[in-house]
Amino acid sequence: MPPFLTGLIPAAFVLIWASGFVAARYVAPLSEPLVFVAARLSLVALVLTGIALALRARWPKDGRGWRDGLVAGVLMQGIYVAGVFWSVKHGLPSGIAALVGSLQPLLTAAASEPLLGERVGPRRWAGIGLGFLGAGLVLAPKLGALDPAGIPPVALAVCLAAMLAMTAGTLWQKRKAAKADLVTNAAIQFIGGAAFAVPLALVAGEAWPELSLPLGLGMAWSVLVNSVAGILLLMALIRRGAVAGVASLFFLVPPVSAAIAYLMFGETLTLVQIAGMAVAAAGVAVASRSR
Repeated sequence: MPPFLTGLIPAAFVLIWASGFVAARYVAPLSEPLVFVAARLSLVALVLTGIALALRARWPKDGRGWRDGLVAGVLMQGIYVAGVFWSVKHGLPSGIAALVGSLQPLLTAAASEPLLGERVGPRRWAGIGLGFLGAGLVLAPKLGALDPAGIPPVALAVCLAAMLAMTAGTLWQKRKAAKADLVTNAAIQFIGGAAFAVPLALVAGEAWPELSLPLGLGMAWSVLVNSVAGILLLMALIRRGAVAGVASLFFLVPPVSAAIAYLMFGETLTLVQIAGMAVAAAGVAVASRSR
């Protein structure tokens, strides 16, 4: 791949990942969360499997390869996506959910040395700290208007569990599936995610949504852009770089989400938020640089 295209992968990943929060807001009034997630993951598994078969991609030859992909999928897709959608639907403010998500790079960096043998040096820690500060500044106006007593404890706990699952899945992917084929590994991940989400939706007893064009558009974006393109870019980044540096890109998700919300929904951007965007970008730039 030409160097200039490789350099665009992180920017494309952040934009796609941030648009997922906008998509979640868009479909929230149209469908129950777990039913939507189960349908989304199942469709993505079918799309990626079709792509892998069309490309004649290499599938795992033993049970270990399938196990590694399925475990990563349950953690990164099943638990994480279902947990975030469910917690926001059940009263957790999106600002709190985004702040909880911003803890992931900190935990990933802290765990990458003992689990992966990746040394996180002072410069990378400084970048991670700047990134967290910038994300906090972007979210500060939303958090300041919240009543702490009004934050549902169960929804907050589910969101925290989802963030921990995403962290564990990122570390597992780097350690266990670094050499697997990109497309088939992604397909197996979504098979695992769907295998978790479908029974969960059935047990929860959520009603099937009324089919409509707006719901179809939201599902198409979530499947083709957020999931198919997003997971392929994420795994490409994990494979190419140190996992702590890749995880720091998540600090840019709240600023970019805020910018998209400003353009699409007319949400205001304060000077503090604009400053937070600059600080988060600087932090990611520092944390992502190779030693």
